Amino acid sequence: MAEKSNWRTSTYTKQDSCVEVADNDPGKVMVRDTKDRGRAVLHFPPGSWSEFVEFSKR
Repeated sequence: MAEKSNWRTSTYTKQDSCVEVADNDPGKVMVRDTKDRGRAVLHFPPGSWSEFVEFSKR
């Protein structure tokens, strides 16, 4: 488990109109809204997240 989440945004979007992803924990990938960072954080298994990213590239 990672000590501190390493949040990042896509280089293709503005910093304030996207989602942030923290994928430095081997057990989960977390996603949150950059406009409201204090609200809910979604958690995904790394394999599911990888499949989503690959699907999005097509």
